[in-house]
Amino acid sequence: MEDFLLTLAGLLLYALGILLPGIAFSLLMHFLLSLPMQRRDRARFFLDLIETALERGQSIEQAILSVAETRDRVMGVRFFMLAAHIEDGARLGDALEKVPTFLPPQVNAMLRAGEKLGDLKKVLPACREVLRVAPDTVRSTTHYMVAMLVIFAPVAVWLISVQMIFVVPKFKDVAAASGAQLWPISNFVFHIAPEIIFFEVVLFIALAAVAIFYVGGPGLVQWFQFRSVPIVDWLAWLIPWKRKKLLRAFSAMLAVLLDGGVPEAEAVRLAGESTANEICRRRAKRVITALGNGEKLDAAVRAFDDNGEFHWRLTNATHARGGFLDALRGWHEALDAKAFQQEETATHTLTSGLVVLNGLVVGLIATAMFGILIAILKGMLDQT
Repeated sequence: MEDFLLTLAGLLLYALGILLPGIAFSLLMHFLLSLPMQRRDRARFFLDLIETALERGQSIEQAILSVAETRDRVMGVRFFMLAAHIEDGARLGDALEKVPTFLPPQVNAMLRAGEKLGDLKKVLPACREVLRVAPDTVRSTTHYMVAMLVIFAPVAVWLISVQMIFVVPKFKDVAAASGAQLWPISNFVFHIAPEIIFFEVVLFIALAAVAIFYVGGPGLVQWFQFRSVPIVDWLAWLIPWKRKKLLRAFSAMLAVLLDGGVPEAEAVRLAGESTANEICRRRAKRVITALGNGEKLDAAVRAFDDNGEFHWRLTNATHARGGFLDALRGWHEALDAKAFQQEETATHTLTSGLVVLNGLVVGLIATAMFGILIAILKGMLDQT
């Protein structure tokens, strides 16, 4: 009976030794992958707070202080930092500038532009457009990539390294002793083993960088942003779906400002600032220069959009009734749809490509190992 209890205790400890780390790892992954959605939900709640305060005729600063007094931790520590600046006498725009990581950069810039406009309520629809959630398929594919990163890549590097350092040399010695001739594919795989390990390490580093930026969000990205050399903004402009989202943000904010009676040059400048992208700011300056040279707005925006679609849309909007925002709403929805489609296609293509590449690596190694085993058995049979 005592031996049975000891065996049962040993099995229980062994199971806990496997289950507990697995549960802890799963909880950690869930926490990290949910951080981007938590930031988005906090921003959406903050916009709801602003809208509620405006509808009640209440001061936005006072509404923020009232929520901060509840000590609710759902809004995060940066919300309380924002409230502290407001309590010290700062206006909303100044407080947002002092806590730039509380909201996504575009929402932050749009709210400050709305405060300058004197009507925050008009910019709230544009802010909500920025916070639109990506399709579930895009998020699940991104999460799958992160899971593959933290599970497969390090394990693959470790297993391949152990095999090439400890296992393969022993098999080669046995094959040499038996006079067996290795398969050409086995020799090829063993010869390129360092390159395979290097490929897995590079893959791990690349996916780790993507995962870190995804989890870290805009606050982390800003560490790699330089005003004179805007590498991050340049990369964002080169990615097709991000460029469409930037164009949508610029167009939506420009429409809001024009409907609000802001002069064209100032509206273009504020719309460029609202994108929180240096490339868009520089293109907005080109539009302002064109306006200064006497061009009309619908012709001047050619300097912002290379393919000319923005020019065509804005030209039609100038002749439409109901304001620029209503006239351009359909185009904004089309830009969103195209951006989500391109993002989904890219994530699925990348994930499928990674699966195929890793499957090819596993297949090559398995074929090489079976080849050397078959060669050794054949050599032994020939000797007998």
